[in-house]
Amino acid sequence: MDLGLRSRYAGRGAGAEPGGAHAGLLLLRARNHPAGGHDDADRAGVVGRGGRGRQPRSRQPSGGIVMSIALSESGFDSITVDVVRHKLDGIAGEMQQTLLRSSFSPIVKEGLDASASLFTVDGETLAQACAIPVHLGTMIPVVERILKVFPLATMSPEDAYVMNEPYLGGTHLPDIAVVKPIFANGRPVAIAAAMTHHQDVGGMAPGSVPTNAIEIYQEGLRIPPLQLLSTGRMNETLVALIRQNVRIPDTVMGDLNAQIAACNVGARRIGELVERLGQNLVPKLFAILLQRSEERTREALRLIPDGTYRYVDYNDNDGIELDKQIRIEVAVTIKDGDFHCDFTGSSEQVRGPFNCVPSGSLAAACFAIRAVTDPDIPTNAGCFRPISLHLPEGSIVNPVEPAPVNARTATIKRIAGTILGALRPVLPDRIPADSCGEMLAVMFGGKRADGRLFVTGELIAGGSGAGPRSDGVDVIETDVTNCMNLSAEAMEMEAPIRIHQMSLRKDSGGAGRQRGGLGLVKEYEILEGEVRFTHRGERHFCAAMGAYGGEPGAMAVSTIHRTTGAVEIIPSKLVTTLHAGDRVTIETAGGGGNGPVAARDPAAARTDIRNGKISADVSTV
Repeated sequence: MDLGLRSRYAGRGAGAEPGGAHAGLLLLRARNHPAGGHDDADRAGVVGRGGRGRQPRSRQPSGGIVMSIALSESGFDSITVDVVRHKLDGIAGEMQQTLLRSSFSPIVKEGLDASASLFTVDGETLAQACAIPVHLGTMIPVVERILKVFPLATMSPEDAYVMNEPYLGGTHLPDIAVVKPIFANGRPVAIAAAMTHHQDVGGMAPGSVPTNAIEIYQEGLRIPPLQLLSTGRMNETLVALIRQNVRIPDTVMGDLNAQIAACNVGARRIGELVERLGQNLVPKLFAILLQRSEERTREALRLIPDGTYRYVDYNDNDGIELDKQIRIEVAVTIKDGDFHCDFTGSSEQVRGPFNCVPSGSLAAACFAIRAVTDPDIPTNAGCFRPISLHLPEGSIVNPVEPAPVNARTATIKRIAGTILGALRPVLPDRIPADSCGEMLAVMFGGKRADGRLFVTGELIAGGSGAGPRSDGVDVIETDVTNCMNLSAEAMEMEAPIRIHQMSLRKDSGGAGRQRGGLGLVKEYEILEGEVRFTHRGERHFCAAMGAYGGEPGAMAVSTIHRTTGAVEIIPSKLVTTLHAGDRVTIETAGGGGNGPVAARDPAAARTDIRNGKISADVSTV
């Protein structure tokens, strides 16, 4: 599959049909899916570089909303444009706070695993909250799919739509998106969207991230694009279906209602903006914002020497074949402001759930292009127009249905890491050594002594790679993830679990002139009954590599200490049963070091020893 973001906007002049067969970004093709209406040949390369949907190139930046006036003749001064830009960012931020503060599940209200965004009526990213990059990127094809199934002309102000289907543009089943059209004076002016990682969506394991799944049908409830609200009324048939298929229905519906509330906030604030600026001026301002971001992004890319740059990294295994590593290979081509990523050479799709559908690969590329360009550029669809992707069909980055995908985050993180790794030689002052590259997921589910079901879990970070001028950051989410670990109190309130330890992992950062960030040590004890436990880890067998002479970070280690005295080493991925008194100890990976070890400032090494970050016997002092 070739994916070209710029091709989405090409040919959008007179006679162009928004949402047409080849106008849409990332029209994810799912074989034999009733909502698809396409054949397999289309799936392999609709909008790729040189593909069938590619229009003749133009050096003029294109816009999703066609303007008949040039930017210099628009009549908008720079201050007005910037004020509107920050207003949109503020609206997205208010949506995000509503989403987090209204949610029921600890993975959202404590772990912050949810995101809000605004789109134009054509499905182009308009503004994003500071949230989860993998969500923000994958909401692009989600909104496009909703608009394809439910054309804008059929929508009304109080409607809302929902989906989580990975093979139609979603990411994995726990990530459910809610999409709401925004109307002003009876006309659509924008779209609000919110995506939440739900604590459980059914399937074979509590938490719905089973590392031993071998097909998507085992992973949970699949929701194609459906109408959730019709003129303000909830689709009770759909609600009943959802409640019947999840383990904690009140929590799931609470989080869905929080998503609706967030979208309502966005709709109200955009309505106020239209009332202030005028119905006709707002879409022109939106178009200017996107055009400016595209121009500035291309300018930044032209500062990178043209060329093709390569990198390879690995995931430990697929949870099924534990001795078989997963290869992620990328060739990044920078050419006159274009940003093309070719994943030829990556592993074929795997039996286990670490396959990444194209929306996830897109999200990784969207993150990477923002990481290597000016951070002051407003993040919107204009930033992503230079991107095109080649994703070989049947590979780890473009699997064929019904391949399982629930653990795709590990692969998306590695995709993002390889793109940055490829560009490190030409951006040595910008790109750090490899990070831990894991968002270790632990999920616990079972029954309390009183018979009540519980499902809880958290996402645990490791260390970031060392930068050219500073040490890596300890225990921090990097690249496409941006979650928080749960506090001990939050987890202990949700389940019969006690947290015995949470501390930095000494000596886990890769040595170098700049030291890699440290991983985390965390210990859980099961207090009662039987608990189903899922462990999804990375960097247990493939360390985060150092840069320019820096050493790799320490690999992750996780163990189960049974009440029988037996100690079991977790092989990166595991689904098992724990019993009262069993303990699980997690030690996450460290980031790679940067620069020669001998060049480390002795004072910095002594400070690390004094702070307990490294042992005296591993110091160069």
